[in-house]
Amino acid sequence: MKNRYDHLFLLIQTLSQSEKKNFNLYINRIEKNKNAKFIQLFEILIKMHFYDEKKILDNTNIKKNQLSNIKGYLYKQILMSIKKQHTKTNYDIQIREYLDFSKILYNKGLYIQSLKLLGKAKIIARNYQYSTILLELIEFEKMIESLHITRSLCTRSYELSVESKELVERIQYSNALSNLSLELYGLYLKVGCVRNEKDRIFIETYFRTNLPKFNIEKLHFYEKLFLYQSQMWYHYIRQDFLMCYRSSKKWVKLFKNHPDAKKISPISYIKGYHYLLDTLFYLNHYYKFTSVLYQFETEVKNGGILINENTEILIFMYKYTNRINKHYMEGTFSEGVKKIIPSLMFNLKKMYKRMDAHYIMVLYYKISCLYFGSGDYKNTIQYLSNIIESKKEHLRQDLQCFSRLLYLIACYESGLDENLDQKIHSTYKFFIKMNDWYQVQKEIIFFFKNLGNVYPHQIKNQFKKLKEKLIKYYEHPYEKRTFLYLDIISWLSSKIENKPVEIIIREKFLKKNKINNYHFK
Repeated sequence: MKNRYDHLFLLIQTLSQSEKKNFNLYINRIEKNKNAKFIQLFEILIKMHFYDEKKILDNTNIKKNQLSNIKGYLYKQILMSIKKQHTKTNYDIQIREYLDFSKILYNKGLYIQSLKLLGKAKIIARNYQYSTILLELIEFEKMIESLHITRSLCTRSYELSVESKELVERIQYSNALSNLSLELYGLYLKVGCVRNEKDRIFIETYFRTNLPKFNIEKLHFYEKLFLYQSQMWYHYIRQDFLMCYRSSKKWVKLFKNHPDAKKISPISYIKGYHYLLDTLFYLNHYYKFTSVLYQFETEVKNGGILINENTEILIFMYKYTNRINKHYMEGTFSEGVKKIIPSLMFNLKKMYKRMDAHYIMVLYYKISCLYFGSGDYKNTIQYLSNIIESKKEHLRQDLQCFSRLLYLIACYESGLDENLDQKIHSTYKFFIKMNDWYQVQKEIIFFFKNLGNVYPHQIKNQFKKLKEKLIKYYEHPYEKRTFLYLDIISWLSSKIENKPVEIIIREKFLKKNKINNYHFK
């Protein structure tokens, strides 16, 4: 076994039953293919659970020096088969196919036929707002009209020139907004939310400088989408969750107003739903949260969202993340462990190789918090260790930092505190390294550092003192970010009142929502 994650093997692993069937039909259309070596390779790879080069060489007629070329050929044939199967449901592929055929006809001197195919491609491109491809179609049409006598030049030259100019302006505008959205997202992945006044000034200046002036009435679908995405990330990074909610709501509503766009950009639609749910979670708007989550899951169940390999991963990720968040809000951690963890882990095992490291870390943190709330500190430590030991330090350093804080608390609660001083020192060093050393973190670290010098009968009083100190930072514009990741106040209350943290959070939920003995399904 040389490469567990071989590219060809991973591609074959993602094939659906219909795609496998279609591939067999595609390759068997040529009689001589039936005994070809690339078919032998396909048949053995499709039965493997992990890539094993030795097994391939032992069970086929393929020689070692042939394997690389045969794998490359098979990879290309699979992609050709998938493309042929999905052309009807991917409008951009249809357009490209029309453009390819149009160029073939042009090269044969069949200019009128070439222009007719370009016309068909342009209709699709306009309907689904593929501006970049539409510009390419128009530029090719301009070239044909300017170099050859097509008997339409006198009426088309001005129209094509105006259309081309308008498209260039729209593409530039759309590009500026999409770049802004992408760069803000990249900043969030690297650092997380604003940590201090310097961060706030930087992000506000950056956003104002790079946001182009716009008239919302004149914006097309994709320009509005990139605008709402940019606004959402801007407010998210600033921790202005009310404004973030408004932007993400506009994002989802945009797709509701353009139903066809759900099929063209399903990833963006799913992400819009997730960020809407995420901000409602941080705002602690339980009823609105559960309503939107129900809408999302119902739409998935009823086929309102396109299911493919990409959307399948995101739906899995966001469905389970928000189901866990629902249990957080309710304070039903033990119920969440029983209802969610078995199916989550079963599906994660199937998708793990295709999932981004960032998504996996987020899931691990959510799982660890669920276990922590239920009082299962052993599993809490296990999942937090997966994050802490990850080599992907450039991803979500904020998540890395708060995982270490929760890890200290879980070790203390579990009684595995024989090396607590060493763990405290390691956590301290990491916060300094990540430039994430703020007052709330300091208070928690110093609390654990001094805990060994406190007599048993004084410990409860120390918890009270720490709670009094931290409450002052609960609404602080920068210090409050810690409380988004850790409900440290509820944990301290549980130690003071001598109750499980699950009971503390559950009581707060019932009191806030004025519910008694209500069973949440």
